[in-house]
Amino acid sequence: MKTCYIFGAAEGFPQKFVRKAEDLLIAADGGFSMLQAMKITPDIVLGDFDSLGHEPNFNGKIIKHPIRKDDTDTMLAVKTGLEMGFKRFVLYGCTGKRLDHTIANIQTLCYISSHGGRGYLCGDGFTATAVKDGSLGFKTTANGTVSVFSNETNTTGVDLKGLLFPLNNAEMNFDFPLGVSNEFIGERAEISVKRGTVTVIWSGDLSDLENF
Repeated sequence: MKTCYIFGAAEGFPQKFVRKAEDLLIAADGGFSMLQAMKITPDIVLGDFDSLGHEPNFNGKIIKHPIRKDDTDTMLAVKTGLEMGFKRFVLYGCTGKRLDHTIANIQTLCYISSHGGRGYLCGDGFTATAVKDGSLGFKTTANGTVSVFSNETNTTGVDLKGLLFPLNNAEMNFDFPLGVSNEFIGERAEISVKRGTVTVIWSGDLSDLENF
């Protein structure tokens, strides 16, 4: 599946980045500087450029937005990718010391899932995604912790299989952390939801996933 990669200006950059010809690479505001440092050229640079401090010197496509707006630069990049037909998103440089920005980007994962896609937020030592009315599978080689949080008042039909603490057809709510700090146990693991959206955060990377 083709992937839309979005680079922000915070933490969580890959040591090695490889893209396919059909993939899309978007620099969100200050993410352009990060890509320049990595000697990587994006397809699109967008944002209000308050983090960058100036409109980028770039020969490719630039999409400038006003500073006073409802969408974050990351959300603008996601909407651009969705408009171009992408359903899988990987976000780098979108976590860090600003907890509010990290939470905003977790909400952005939920936005992607509510629009028929799947997004992955890659941080420093963790990866997060949102699962809506669907499932997520992990390889037997996945290890460490995995947490599952409901993003809704009532998320039903939650199954956690192949983990230290399983759940079967459980109900989860956003005001009680029932799914925090579970563990992989060397088995194929699967997290599935019949109705609702959950955020899944694990202490690994995209290579842990069964179908990526």
